[in-house]
Amino acid sequence: MNKSDNILVLGSRGMVGSAIFRELQCLGHKTILHPVREELDLLRQKDVEEYFEKHRPDYVFLAAAKVGGIVANNTFRADFIFQNLQIQQNVFNAAFKVKTPNLLFLGSSCIYPKDAPQPLKEEYLLSSSLESTNEPYAIAKIAGLKTAESIRKQYGLHWISVMPTNLYGINDNYDLVNSHVIPGLIARMGQAIKNDEKEFKIWGTGTPRREFLYVDDMARACIFIMQKKGDIPDFMNVGSGEDISILELAKLIAEKMKYLGTLTFDSSKPDGTMRKLLETSRIKSLGWKPEISLSEGLDRAIADYEANHQ
Repeated sequence: MNKSDNILVLGSRGMVGSAIFRELQCLGHKTILHPVREELDLLRQKDVEEYFEKHRPDYVFLAAAKVGGIVANNTFRADFIFQNLQIQQNVFNAAFKVKTPNLLFLGSSCIYPKDAPQPLKEEYLLSSSLESTNEPYAIAKIAGLKTAESIRKQYGLHWISVMPTNLYGINDNYDLVNSHVIPGLIARMGQAIKNDEKEFKIWGTGTPRREFLYVDDMARACIFIMQKKGDIPDFMNVGSGEDISILELAKLIAEKMKYLGTLTFDSSKPDGTMRKLLETSRIKSLGWKPEISLSEGLDRAIADYEANHQ
């Protein structure tokens, strides 16, 4: 990836896309296209095709998607499958028409079966049923992964997919209801502190275990993989290799935010999959590893929330 190459980052307002954009800037890349929705609506096929025809990028990072936490996934099921399939297909079609040589598609760890063995290996894909709460989103992501894989196999283009674990960090979505677990806990705990609430309810039972990766590590992994040529896997897991229970996570965030109330549980909210830890030997064998610990990442995320989102 040369400094003068034409690089397109889709989803640059989102957490992952903005992190990829920041990292590319730090590396000194000169031509980084990062259109926002007002400039390029990825749901409009004609607009996407015209944009690719005009700019003909050398590298594409497809980080744009409709995303949300467990409640959002289960509530807006049609929106999640319809919009994600439409975004992906529009980009893939436009990129293929101009023979974009390098494309990286960001999937999700929710593609794996609900009852797959832990840690989750790439070969477990499509081996059994998905978790019901996020099945529509997972199906859309599996379709994207298989599209990129098929293009690579049939036409020889360097189209690769990555399956990130649960991500968090700068530019996250701190919605009180529709966010992912870490920003949701931070935002709701911030509200509890502000309102001097003596009790904080953790959604579900607190027993599920989740793996987390700071978004800057994910951005570095995406750029690292884009620069790898030759015989590398069609898709790779990207994670920290460690997991933590939701209760332990909530206690850690409470300690860092200095919340002194009592932690209780809201069993009316779903737990989802009881454990979700990725096996990451594929990408680690290529030389990548995460740099930011969960504790340090939480410090950064809490500081970002308090400075920009509270």
